[in-house]
Amino acid sequence: MAASNEVQESTVVHLGDLLDEGKGAMVTLVAGETRLVAHRAVLVTGSPVFASMLQHDTLEVGSCLVNITDVEGPVLRELLTYMYTLRAPRLASMAPRLLIAADKYCVSSLKAQCEQQLATALAVDNAAATAVLAVRHCCPRLRQTAVSYIKGRTYQVMATQGWADAVRTQPEDVVELSRLLAETPPESSTPATAVCGPSSSSSSPSTQPPSDHGRSPAVAAQHTPPPPDDAAVSRLRGLPRAKRGRRLIEAAKVGAVEQLRALLAAGADVTVRDEGNWTALHWAADRGHVGAASCLVGAGAEVGARSREQSTPLHWAAYNGHTAVVRLLLAAYADPNVRDRYGRTPLHWAVRNVQAEVVAELLQAGADRGGAGMTWGGPPWSWP
Repeated sequence: MAASNEVQESTVVHLGDLLDEGKGAMVTLVAGETRLVAHRAVLVTGSPVFASMLQHDTLEVGSCLVNITDVEGPVLRELLTYMYTLRAPRLASMAPRLLIAADKYCVSSLKAQCEQQLATALAVDNAAATAVLAVRHCCPRLRQTAVSYIKGRTYQVMATQGWADAVRTQPEDVVELSRLLAETPPESSTPATAVCGPSSSSSSPSTQPPSDHGRSPAVAAQHTPPPPDDAAVSRLRGLPRAKRGRRLIEAAKVGAVEQLRALLAAGADVTVRDEGNWTALHWAADRGHVGAASCLVGAGAEVGARSREQSTPLHWAAYNGHTAVVRLLLAAYADPNVRDRYGRTPLHWAVRNVQAEVVAELLQAGADRGGAGMTWGGPPWSWP
């Protein structure tokens, strides 16, 4: 067995050296400023995509030059190294990009190894990006692992910048991910209490909502993103309390997440209200700023806070069709059947404004279908 391993090891080293030396090579791969000389036989054997390029009457065959426009130079280098040595790099930062390249060039064994690396490295901060990557590039095992991981920590993951980035840049994949989250049971191997805080004597999973739908879970504040530097926080602490509150509202209106974090770290009151009795979370929900909403909910904002007309942040997110914010609020136990002063629920608004995705989210969360077709009387200013 030792002799066999030694032969395999020497073969890997020899093939790796072959790539570096370029002896007998027939094809040059160009990716930006990177030029790599490779053996035609290795490319054809290792990738059906390269085989298609090089085994037919194509421009690449005639020129022996292949321009790679969809893979960065360093990633292409690792892809080729694997095709020669069958060894995937152990650089965690490279795994997502290498998985994409392996998927594009149908190097299935490398793709599987990248999936394994990413599954091992799952954490709250990278779970959303990993899950979206798995959805987009058809990685069933990684997708299942990531979805189960998120399901056991839904609130924490949705409060990260990674989730906000995914919602902004890959909304279709996030919609599919949300569907999978609705179908997948929570990960049982790591109870949420082990992540969120002290253990509880209750055996109920943390995904069960508290009796008060209007309050976000107490563990929220334990998962706020890291505060900004001490100097910035110190400057903000010097402001009067009322001014910090006004700035918090203004930051929520424009979705200034970093400013929100700094203000909250400086002691700004997350329950502060403006002249219309709106909280910062009302404004973030109304404008669709999912990152800001995540930050505020993570700091303990009251998801069931009522405006002067008794509308909640969920009413406004539903009204404007901000599906990601609706999903975030529901994950933080916002009541889907909450009614405003005029008896209208978030579902009423989603139906009225033909917000199909929001309607689906609310119904899935248990919204009552009964009153969704109510008559819309009264002047616009009386609406929630």
